[in-house]
Amino acid sequence: MIELDDVLAARDRVADVARHTPLDYSHTFSDMTGASVHLKLECFQRTGSFKIRGATNRIRTLTDEEQAAGVVTASAGNHAQGVALAASRSGVDSKVVMPETAPISKVKATRSYGAEVVLDGADYDEAQAYAHEIEDREGRTYVHAFDDEYIMAGQGTLGLEIVDDLPDLDTVVVPIGGGGLISGIATAVKAHDPDVRVVGVQAEGASTVASSLDKGGPQSVDSVDTIADGIAVRRVGERTFPVIRERVDEVVTVSDDEIATALVLLLERGKTLVEGAGATPLAAVLERKFDYEEGETIVPALCGGNIDLNLLTTVIMRGLVDQGRYVKLRTVLKDRPGSLNDLLDVVADERANIYAIQHDRTNRDIAMNATEVELDLETRGPEHVDGLLDRIREEGFEVTVLNGPRPQN
Repeated sequence: MIELDDVLAARDRVADVARHTPLDYSHTFSDMTGASVHLKLECFQRTGSFKIRGATNRIRTLTDEEQAAGVVTASAGNHAQGVALAASRSGVDSKVVMPETAPISKVKATRSYGAEVVLDGADYDEAQAYAHEIEDREGRTYVHAFDDEYIMAGQGTLGLEIVDDLPDLDTVVVPIGGGGLISGIATAVKAHDPDVRVVGVQAEGASTVASSLDKGGPQSVDSVDTIADGIAVRRVGERTFPVIRERVDEVVTVSDDEIATALVLLLERGKTLVEGAGATPLAAVLERKFDYEEGETIVPALCGGNIDLNLLTTVIMRGLVDQGRYVKLRTVLKDRPGSLNDLLDVVADERANIYAIQHDRTNRDIAMNATEVELDLETRGPEHVDGLLDRIREEGFEVTVLNGPRPQN
């Protein structure tokens, strides 16, 4: 099991490559939660994530012979970029296997950092299996994304930065995929102060740690399904699990809708772009997935900023829907002049903005003298949506919400 000395040694190895990223107090999220929220902006790290830390530490501990043979790894994207840059900075040849579903932006970035990219497998685990075939065939050293003590120690340098910048913190909240990041951070912060609470966060669609803790050992799931692709791992690490069990105080999960909401709030209110995995810690704080006191000093570690633009578009729309900022309605009108105008007068009176209208007379589920109308509307929040629906119904229209905000707590 890694200890503080391992993390301190890693800090010396990675100091010339990894940036000391900002730790910023957020008035917005502190006001929203009642806690004192400080965002660890690791999304501003080189390559856009914390992975450069562990990858650099691992590669710089290779023997001369191992460096000459080159390295290989598997990654959904962030570790790939970290290994590519770390290897290039050390003059080591690198080959990276990425799942066929990896975001195009991450594939291009990995190549730009100097690695040869091979696309193989439906997810991380299948890509990893092929990377091990390359390891055996070509004699390269496999650089694991998380289940390696040098990787864990390298990621732990992020924890050292947190306690250096905010010695009196109460709680640090960290995403969990395979467990390398949280193992390193927990080791660093618990050595600083054993009373600092470490909370791990997984996506509901890739939740393996809770069952592993219940059963006393790493457990696997058959598949993963989440917008947080950076933590979409089917099994927690064999080496990371004992560290999590000993040094992590609590593990919670968040849904994709909750992740999307946090991501949109970070964009709009925090002026900060993160990927799905990077938004999970803040989502856990905003949704109160764990108990915390008024004024408690909490550090959500926003550990990745590499989001695919196509996914970002979808996430923004989902986030707007969940916040009541965008709603899709359906109603059926009599097919006569003025019916649509009567409906739109109500919408205008309630100050909702129309994005789009779909008008369909051909639906077999409605009467021959009727027409189906769908409205895409910009609204100002759940209360505005509720008021708009009440007014539409008061005017005699039967309306169905096709896509609307999540129920408020």
